[in-house]
Amino acid sequence: MSEPTIAPAATPLPDLAERRPWYSGVTGYQWLVLAIASAGWLFDNYENQIFVVTRSSLLSELLRQPATSPAVKYYSDSINSVFLIGGATGGVLFGMLADRFGRARSMIGSILVYAIFSALTSLTTAVWQVATLRFFVAMGTGGEWAVAAALVAEVFPPRARAQASGIFHASSVIGVVGAGVAGMLTGSHWRIAYLIGLGPALLVLAVRAWIREPRRYVEAADAGATLESAPAEPLVAPRPTKRGFGEFWSDRVYRRRAIIGLLLAAVGLAGYWCVFAAGQDLAHAFLLRQGVAAAEATRRAKFAYTVVQNIGGGIGLFTMGPLCALMGRRRGFVLMQIGAVVATPLACLAPTTYAQLLWLLPVMAFFVAGMHAGYAVYFPELFPTRLRATGCGLCFNGGRIAAAGVLILSGWLKSLPGMDLRWAVSLLASFYLLGTVLVLFLPETRGQALEE
Repeated sequence: MSEPTIAPAATPLPDLAERRPWYSGVTGYQWLVLAIASAGWLFDNYENQIFVVTRSSLLSELLRQPATSPAVKYYSDSINSVFLIGGATGGVLFGMLADRFGRARSMIGSILVYAIFSALTSLTTAVWQVATLRFFVAMGTGGEWAVAAALVAEVFPPRARAQASGIFHASSVIGVVGAGVAGMLTGSHWRIAYLIGLGPALLVLAVRAWIREPRRYVEAADAGATLESAPAEPLVAPRPTKRGFGEFWSDRVYRRRAIIGLLLAAVGLAGYWCVFAAGQDLAHAFLLRQGVAAAEATRRAKFAYTVVQNIGGGIGLFTMGPLCALMGRRRGFVLMQIGAVVATPLACLAPTTYAQLLWLLPVMAFFVAGMHAGYAVYFPELFPTRLRATGCGLCFNGGRIAAAGVLILSGWLKSLPGMDLRWAVSLLASFYLLGTVLVLFLPETRGQALEE
């Protein structure tokens, strides 16, 4: 099922080196790159999640309808679908810019885009305005991930790459929790939570000051000269006859990897927004069935989602990198996706008490969120240096387009008269079965050098 990889297998490390911790020998600059890339991604996820935790108050106010109305549920998932399309657009656009003009400048642009448009959301007075601004926020967040994932993979040595890339993506949990805390502190004053989103714009100062930009990137790539992507090691750029999408679609290997990677990401992204993001609504509906007052149910549901569920998701994210290093990329994805298929119906249907729900939600989140760190590990390894950021953006963020269609289906399914949210989420988790098949058609890249 898998294709033979182009990249040569890495020379086995000496026994002594195998016994060293993965972080042994990592330089200060490499740690700095990881810290800045992670900061950009965690702020990125603040912007992603702030709509999830404020959507009930925001849409209820703008639509002038109760938070429990079908219209609020419909527009919630519809705006998320617009967000996914924006992420796809930005991921591909900024990925192409990063491959052509360098990583640092593209990262600066993507951060400024998501910070500014998120802050502008605080001024909205209509749902269409929110949807429009969320599209542009997503362009920035999708672009930042593509650039940062390629940068981290290129800077770190092979023996530390999976763990470093996993840490980079796992830092998202800090942004998710931060958005949850902001949502709880601001309450119905949701506009303040979006103004806070302007803060990440300051991160561009760190990128500009400390991230080293390869000189004359395009000219060096065209000439086949040595490119210094980091102090770790030089990268030799080949002389392609086509660049960007032209090379993707003319080369059967890269085209195949891009399409399958995109579909694999679509499964995970659709599952995240349809399953993981439903945790707060699941907890709220559960508490209402238990006779808890609406205001108290809202408070407890936010706690269950932003704190308890995200603890499980965070553990899963930090586990995925070491899991990929230990088991291989494909087996890691299969394990996580099968786990999501099993854990989601349990979290939805099994709890009879609030305490049981608080135990099962993080188990579901461990699998549903945890697999996403694998994208930062796997996708940069599927493409050569000259196409890496474009490939990452196309796979991870291009998958958002397909996921957007599932979100529309999710909104329709959840709004059906008589449809229990628990059964709707359980049915949507079956998409992970498709993901377990898709990953088998990609090459195993564990222990192999990045393709130059």
